[in-house]
Amino acid sequence: MALITLTTDFGTSDFYVSAIKGAILSQLPDIQIIDISHDVPKFDIATAAFMLRNTTPNFPANSIHIIGVLPNLDEDTVHLAVKFEDQYYIGADNGIFSLLFDRRPQEMVELQLNQNTDLLTFPTREVFVQAACHLGRGGTLSVLGPPKENWKERTQFRAVVDNDTIRGTVIYVDSYGNVISNISRQLFRQVGKGRDFTISFRVPGYDIHHISNRYDDVVASERLALFGASGFLEIAINIGHANKLLGLKINDIIRIEFHGN
Repeated sequence: MALITLTTDFGTSDFYVSAIKGAILSQLPDIQIIDISHDVPKFDIATAAFMLRNTTPNFPANSIHIIGVLPNLDEDTVHLAVKFEDQYYIGADNGIFSLLFDRRPQEMVELQLNQNTDLLTFPTREVFVQAACHLGRGGTLSVLGPPKENWKERTQFRAVVDNDTIRGTVIYVDSYGNVISNISRQLFRQVGKGRDFTISFRVPGYDIHHISNRYDDVVASERLALFGASGFLEIAINIGHANKLLGLKINDIIRIEFHGN
């Protein structure tokens, strides 16, 4: 049985999420609906892309992912349905797909659907649900609209290497206050080559010189660095909120300087 996931910035205190689920179930009463998150910061497609990159590869083939972040149409933005690694993604062409995927998809179409109402302010329900339910019934992308060759590009600062230094940024802070950078394990190993190092950030005197394997490798309230489930370098505090205690926030700089040959 197909399943549909929801990723939005709607929160859960309003009626929007329930309205979307009701619209889906009205068309597909037996469909399984999974909430990835409704707590994406408002209009933050970079955070939404990070969440999706770290969750959707775990879903079975033919899963359908509705992205309700900055979904509105305008003169520069269309709606897309994308097939990537045998999963489907439905959302606005606002730059999120360029952040979500590292390469071109298997198939992509521009949604051109007849809405059942004149309501233009709730495309997640009025457009995305219609497309998702079509796919959930086993329909093809080609019925939803014409092929689309390119999506809107959104540039995001990538970790850079300068001789023996990696310079990255904070891209996500989870609900535990763990601060996740855009420095991958692969890049760390490639540049570091087993050398000693210093990890530094905006708070002087709190440098880190060791990569932990678990959060409890250090005593409670002590800072640490590790490569977590996302595969990116995290700055954390065992039983504490690193973002608050270390003053770290999105887009702050994380530096790793390697020593010796």
